[in-house]
Amino acid sequence: MKIHPIIPIWIMSILCIGMICLKRKGIWNYIRQILIVVLLFAMNLRIMVYSNDVEKRQLDIDVLFVIDNSMSMLAEDYNGDGRRIDAVKSDCEYIMDKLTGARFSVIEFGNYANRLAPYTSDITAIQTAINSLEGQTQYYATGTSLNLPYETVKEVLEKNRENNPDRTQVLFFFSDGEITTKNEKLDSYASAADYIDGGAVLGYGTTEGGRMKVHSYEGDYGDPFYMQTRDKSGRLVDAISYIDESNLKQIAKDLELNYYLAENQDAVRDMIIDLTNYLNEMATSEHLGDEGYSETYYWFAIPMVGLLIYDLIYYKRRLRG
Repeated sequence: MKIHPIIPIWIMSILCIGMICLKRKGIWNYIRQILIVVLLFAMNLRIMVYSNDVEKRQLDIDVLFVIDNSMSMLAEDYNGDGRRIDAVKSDCEYIMDKLTGARFSVIEFGNYANRLAPYTSDITAIQTAINSLEGQTQYYATGTSLNLPYETVKEVLEKNRENNPDRTQVLFFFSDGEITTKNEKLDSYASAADYIDGGAVLGYGTTEGGRMKVHSYEGDYGDPFYMQTRDKSGRLVDAISYIDESNLKQIAKDLELNYYLAENQDAVRDMIIDLTNYLNEMATSEHLGDEGYSETYYWFAIPMVGLLIYDLIYYKRRLRG
């Protein structure tokens, strides 16, 4: 079982508590009121249960997520003090939800570029891979290179195009654009553009920058601490990571994609909706009998509608009386 709330749970909780506080006269009237509110809350949770007979849509689309997993993605400057990497995870989940039926693959890069998952329609596997990303540790990080994932990205796109020439290839590149590898300059991504049919480059971070909470090493289960560095006078100060949009815009230009600054969820949601609506117009097919999760909202909607109809009849009679 899993849930996909339509309205954030905390907002819906406040609304439901407010509706319950508007207490009706009469014990049975108040019980009906509570039941309606509880059913409404349950519907909003959008509870989904496992089933082996789920109608599924298939999209002839392969989506490649390229995610910066360097230490700087732990910086706390997303929409206030949120971590950049957490915003990326949320946006990836949103894209997968909007492109249900597509196949997804993940490449992450820090010290190395690693393909975490091949193209698959198993959303749970992709979510698990993405949620495992927690930046690099203090003693493991060697600096950020935006050139690092290029060869892996191109190889994956090229081979997939050869093996699946009729499928649309989409790429989403998530990074703060920061290069910290000494004396490195950004190389061109242009030769990978031939294998991409759509997508976007998304930038995370601010010009004011953010501090990074890190662990010392892999397996360090202590509390994370803010990474520190020495200033010009030799004093220890908190290290600050800043977005570099110039690098991200250059990558977007090379790949012939649009660049978007992900300041908050609303900043990228409209873009994702527009792009995914376009992609959803491509050839799709539906079939029965696959394993997956089915909706349960109608279990709660039917009795709630029944109670509302009863209420309507009850209060009409009272008004006439």
